[in-house]
Amino acid sequence: MLNAPIAFIIFNRPRHTRQSFEAIRAQRPSKLLIIADGPRPGHPTDFNRCRETREVVANIDWPCEVLRHYSDDNMGCKLRVSSGLDWVFSQVERAIILEDDCIPHEDFFSYCDALLDRYENDSRVWVITGNNFQHGKKQGDASYYFSKFNHCWGWATWRRAWKHYRVDIPFWPEWGSTADWRRKLPDPVERTVWSGLLDRVKRGEIDTWDYQWTACVWYHGGLTATPNVNLVTNIGFGPDATHTVTSGDEEGLPIYPLGELIHPQKVKQNVSADRHVFNHNFGGLNHPDRFMNRLKKRRDQFLRSPQWIVKKFRQVFNRQA
Repeated sequence: MLNAPIAFIIFNRPRHTRQSFEAIRAQRPSKLLIIADGPRPGHPTDFNRCRETREVVANIDWPCEVLRHYSDDNMGCKLRVSSGLDWVFSQVERAIILEDDCIPHEDFFSYCDALLDRYENDSRVWVITGNNFQHGKKQGDASYYFSKFNHCWGWATWRRAWKHYRVDIPFWPEWGSTADWRRKLPDPVERTVWSGLLDRVKRGEIDTWDYQWTACVWYHGGLTATPNVNLVTNIGFGPDATHTVTSGDEEGLPIYPLGELIHPQKVKQNVSADRHVFNHNFGGLNHPDRFMNRLKKRRDQFLRSPQWIVKKFRQVFNRQA
């Protein structure tokens, strides 16, 4: 039986909820906290789909304390998830958090359980994620490494960390002008991308809760334990998604067993791994500013040393010859 409570976030997708709930049922947690949003006005199918989704989790067939935090009205992603997790951590000191479209490998639960114990009182570690976006590249010799990115398609945390969450990110945009911001995001392109995202969140243009969580973790200097294999897949990409809308259902990333749990020797950010995530998951590699920065670098090299361009021309000519 799983030691840590599970917080399960559902809405209006009964087909997805059945799959994710089966993974939870297999773990037989002793405490389950369920958060549900209500139907959206102007969406005629929402009422029945929300009702059907709640029916999926209506009958718990194992010994379990079940707490429910259901909204009759639609609060939206930003307020429903943030207020729901506020409620979760008013009830428990720690929790594993899954949304209805996230399907975990069974190793995800034991991994979270072990790390929730190990880093319970380590103020450097704020989040445990089940997501890996390294495209098969292993980072270090342990089962997980530490990242600044707190991916939330299956994750865990403690009340001690979540108490610092602020859905309105009151420290923004002032923080964006500080040396601390530049130190935590030393890449100017990354600062541009995240400044734009947080500006849009602040203006209310993005109905979400997770960019704020990332900002809060960064602001307080927290790190995220990240597995060296992907432990959770998101099956929610499709025409009925809220944010991950696509023309048809798409398969998520494959999941793999973690194997024997080997802990890293140091709690330290893996900068190389995070650079890969920014470049390949947040568009850093092909960002227009990246291209312009390369041009400026080449221009400066030529101005400092005109023979540099002669050398480059010779290299190209020799390769062609």
